[in-house]
Amino acid sequence: MSVFAFLGTLLSHLADVIDPLFGTSATAAAIVLFTLGVRLALHPLARSAARGEGARAALAPELEKLRRKHKNHPERLHKAASEMYAKAGSSPMAGCLPSMVQLPVFYVMYHLFATGSGGDGLLDHTLLGAPLGSRWADALGHGGAFGPQGLVYLGLFALIAAVATWTYTRSRKAAATMPVPGADQVPGMASLTKILPLLTFGTLVTAAIVPLAAGLYLAATTAWTAAERAYLTPLRTAKPTAKARV
Repeated sequence: MSVFAFLGTLLSHLADVIDPLFGTSATAAAIVLFTLGVRLALHPLARSAARGEGARAALAPELEKLRRKHKNHPERLHKAASEMYAKAGSSPMAGCLPSMVQLPVFYVMYHLFATGSGGDGLLDHTLLGAPLGSRWADALGHGGAFGPQGLVYLGLFALIAAVATWTYTRSRKAAATMPVPGADQVPGMASLTKILPLLTFGTLVTAAIVPLAAGLYLAATTAWTAAERAYLTPLRTAKPTAKARV
């Protein structure tokens, strides 16, 4: 049995369990609950990544001093930076590996909901009358933007836009209070720093072109990510365990 078939079977069983509560929208509710359950299982990795980000952020001022001190001696800079990270019990890649481990899981989940490859007629079900396998363009052809199906998509877009706006606002505030050391010395970095937060709205565009099931997944996982990042903020601002020697 493929991983998609396995996940599809789990979703079907979950939908059967909650059917008395959600009726014809049980599969849609199962997608949201299943997504949140997977994100909860991956939370320890998110905590580990947050600690790694905090360690790098805390050591950034010391690393900037090293860059200025050894700007004409790359080998000395590399050696001094390695010693600094070792002394603090961290590494330049701290936090990256846990994030990378999660990517295959996110891909499998998205592929499952975007293609219905789990079988069991996953995309044949509906949410308030809107087929999970249909797209926004299909809804526009059945009553327009404010028709029964169109309103389902408008509600989904409103939720994703609210999460994206909140994430964008927090990202801009974080960038203002904790600027990246040396960013002004890298050509184009300042502009890139301003543009990156806008990418959070890319989810809104994606939700408009993928099946409704995948849109529900995107809404659930981005909402979880926003809440999780806010919850883990203290770990990203933790002080280093030891001061580096410059």
